[in-house]
Amino acid sequence: MKLLKKLSEAHGVPGHEEKVRELLRRELEKSCDEVFVDRLGNLIARKGNGRRRIMLDAHMDEIGLMVKHIDRKGFIRFTTLGGFFDQTLLNQRVVVHTSRGEVAGVIGSKPPHLMKEEERKKVVKAENMFIDVGAGDAEEVRKLGVSVGDYITFDRSFARLAGRLVTGKAFDDRIGCYALVEVMRRLEVEAEVYAVATVQEEVGLKGARTAAYRVYPDLAIVLEVTTAGDYPGVREEESPIKLNSGPAITIVDARGRGLITHPSVKELLTSTAEEAEIPYQLEVGEGGTTDATTIHLTKEGVPAGVVSVPTRYIHSPVEVASGKDIELTVELVARAIERWAERG
Repeated sequence: MKLLKKLSEAHGVPGHEEKVRELLRRELEKSCDEVFVDRLGNLIARKGNGRRRIMLDAHMDEIGLMVKHIDRKGFIRFTTLGGFFDQTLLNQRVVVHTSRGEVAGVIGSKPPHLMKEEERKKVVKAENMFIDVGAGDAEEVRKLGVSVGDYITFDRSFARLAGRLVTGKAFDDRIGCYALVEVMRRLEVEAEVYAVATVQEEVGLKGARTAAYRVYPDLAIVLEVTTAGDYPGVREEESPIKLNSGPAITIVDARGRGLITHPSVKELLTSTAEEAEIPYQLEVGEGGTTDATTIHLTKEGVPAGVVSVPTRYIHSPVEVASGKDIELTVELVARAIERWAERG
């Protein structure tokens, strides 16, 4: 889990994935024949040769913030990059990434002691929050190197919980990136396997669109995380996916507006799991979607599927996942690729 810790603690919002990309480049160079970066910033690694090609995808970017305005008193107003539930932002420690280095800050808002009774009943919106870096005025903030357009991430470290659970920021989708590296380490098949770490997934699946156009694979598998619902406040029918129950194989996401998994990909993944006695879960999603949505519509079409690690508290700085599920995901995807390559 040392690599997952490094990936989780690395900072990289959409459009600023450099630190994550360099970590992955060093790891993928150990097992792949060719590693390069495309014009948009996607990291593409190729391994093996053969008549057919498969694309494994995981996105590098994490949700984050960006400096929008510095007021005269030295407080920073920000905008969000990616989807947030505003309540998860309040009272978090953050890092502002400037041209001169990192600047520590905290997200604040009007304290409850000064709120009227009606105000305390309402959710504080992101637009009413600000970042305090300890400066006395706008000029002092600028002297720290902070300027409009600087990106902001959460100041959170990776940690182990009881059992085999781990917690950290950016598990969406650094867990997928970790699995990408581990699968490529295992594979030795008669096919061209492309490991693609994409940019800007959280703001429109942008990197996957250009990468898939370049690779144009015969099959694509996206490595992701998905919402687990095995904790208080979530009914089983809302989210039946559980931790420690194996990877989740997507059937449909976004109520069909995103991906409807190709039948051949579903069969490959489920039959591989059953043959290898790997526990798995089937997911019919109503919420978000993944890079597979744009990959499967590339050129004349690409059969695609998604294998996800169940994760609690997604899109927060305290995401929780199981080491067991991560290992099972790696095993399932590696075995599925081997079977696919053997079928010719």
